[in-house]
Amino acid sequence: MAEQEPKEVLRTAQDFKGRVVMITGGGSGIGEITCKILAAGGAKVAVVDFDLTAAERVASQIQSQAGISVAIQADVTQAEAVNQAVQQVVRLWGSLHMAVNNAGIPSPRAAVADTDLAIWSRVLDVNLTGMFYCLRSEIPAILNSGGGAIVNLSSILGLNGMAGRAAYVAAKHGVVGLTKSAALDYAQTGLRINAVAPGYVDTPLLKERTADERQSIAQMHPMGKMAEPQEIAEVITFLLSPRASFITGQTYLVDGGYSAR
Repeated sequence: MAEQEPKEVLRTAQDFKGRVVMITGGGSGIGEITCKILAAGGAKVAVVDFDLTAAERVASQIQSQAGISVAIQADVTQAEAVNQAVQQVVRLWGSLHMAVNNAGIPSPRAAVADTDLAIWSRVLDVNLTGMFYCLRSEIPAILNSGGGAIVNLSSILGLNGMAGRAAYVAAKHGVVGLTKSAALDYAQTGLRINAVAPGYVDTPLLKERTADERQSIAQMHPMGKMAEPQEIAEVITFLLSPRASFITGQTYLVDGGYSAR
């Protein structure tokens, strides 16, 4: 897989200096770029991914730029594996201040009555229950570190419907609700919890589509293109930063106008 490097952007220097963050699904796409932006901003970054090789590649690239990073393998559908990943970060760096819950999978197209039960369970397990497991372990660690911020990845399909994608749509709607409830639970503790809902993003998964398919997907957005991973990562890092200190319980659409119609 080709390396992905964040472009130069204007940001407050060292926004995240001394902060500790873990990012699930950090081995590629949005997660990878988010890891690199946070590391460039001074954070200690735990790259968590089901694919350890991918996580190690990203962590190594961060280290080669004088950043501080570690790769951790974890399956978010396993509550104990998630908890062990969080505890590994705390043992290594003494705290956890931020988390990005980005791990997720797509669902194959099928009408509701034709949806395979195993596929339904798998998509909900990874995209929703896995996020619950992450929050359940991350929140105590962040509170014990004095507070911080969490960003969950939803989707435009967490706020809209789509034929043939019931499992994915249900899971991503669940992320929005989970984010709101968690944010209210901890609103007075110094912990902020928000979500980002991207449109279609030009990630390695979509690069496998044909040129015609990619063009069709791009034209679903009024801006006529898919998002680049960095365009999503910049919103994630803003929500993690002190600049978003009065924002919690919100879902930010980053969708090229998709939801404006």
